[in-house]
Amino acid sequence: MSTAGESITPEGLEALKAELDELEGPKRRDIAARIQRARELGDLKENAEYHQAKDDQAHLETRIAVLAERLRNAVVTEISTDESEVGFGATVKLVDEEKGREQVWTLVGAAEADVSSGKLSIESPVAQAIIGRRLGETVTVKTPRGDRQLKVAEIN
Repeated sequence: MSTAGESITPEGLEALKAELDELEGPKRRDIAARIQRARELGDLKENAEYHQAKDDQAHLETRIAVLAERLRNAVVTEISTDESEVGFGATVKLVDEEKGREQVWTLVGAAEADVSSGKLSIESPVAQAIIGRRLGETVTVKTPRGDRQLKVAEIN
């Protein structure tokens, strides 16, 4: 999963560090305690609690490794303050000219993207199409459902 560097906002970096601290500290200790309690129940071969705790531990350690790798590759990219042009970290209101629907996206690094929270990866087709565009411009975005005409209605 190594990359030359993943852009991340300063807030995204802090959230990444906080999640990693939580997993490496309290969560890891909780699972270790669960494993210890399950061991005390006796025979490990048929101990479902023990096997579940070990599975949870494996998932936790995998998540820690992924986050640690992201942290090593993170390149803090300052948020664009130019409200006349779409840039990294900008919050943009787009209007689908065909359907009239409005969408509001904040452009962030891939590691912190979360569509349900309105955070769109800078690597996504929509973000790639609107980067560098100015207020009022309309862009064509190729999507699996066909081309969409999106107008940059607001930049914050």
